[in-house]
Amino acid sequence: MGDRKVYLLLTDTGTVLTRMIKLYTRQCHNHASIGFDCELTEVYSFGRKRPRNPFFAGFVKEDIRSELFKNASCAVYVFTVNEKTYNKMLNIIKEMDLNRQKYRYNLLGLFAIAINKRFDREHAFFCSHFVAMVLKEGQLLNTNKHLSMITPQDLKEASSHRLIYQGSLQSYISYREKYLKAQ
Repeated sequence: MGDRKVYLLLTDTGTVLTRMIKLYTRQCHNHASIGFDCELTEVYSFGRKRPRNPFFAGFVKEDIRSELFKNASCAVYVFTVNEKTYNKMLNIIKEMDLNRQKYRYNLLGLFAIAINKRFDREHAFFCSHFVAMVLKEGQLLNTNKHLSMITPQDLKEASSHRLIYQGSLQSYISYREKYLKAQ
């Protein structure tokens, strides 16, 4: 069994909520997702369940080809892991997907970071907290910060990954699709 790939996707969708977060963080990418294929068809996060409503959120399988991500900029990072680690991380996702009704979006936890406070709720995450938890389970995150205090910037800085793309998300998708057809 060979090595597998896990992807960290950081995005800026340009939504009102993203722009508010960006004012505080001063970072270009403020949403984090985790993916399990290079085409980014298997991408998971805590985010909007309905594109037009940022307050109806929770565990989601994201469709990066949707209207929400149409004008997004992104950075794509890759981790190389063994089969056991890959399956362990994927099993966390599968368990959460099967029990998605018990998971909530931790909006208060997201805002608590701004005042450097932890606000933990059982079965509640925001995007970077969720991704940090999955990466930590895969032993891919090196930080002393509590997972509920992790930001997308922390994921970028505290992970053993390699940047493979930065720019328009739609350009990444087009490139991957052309590349796959050529193979």
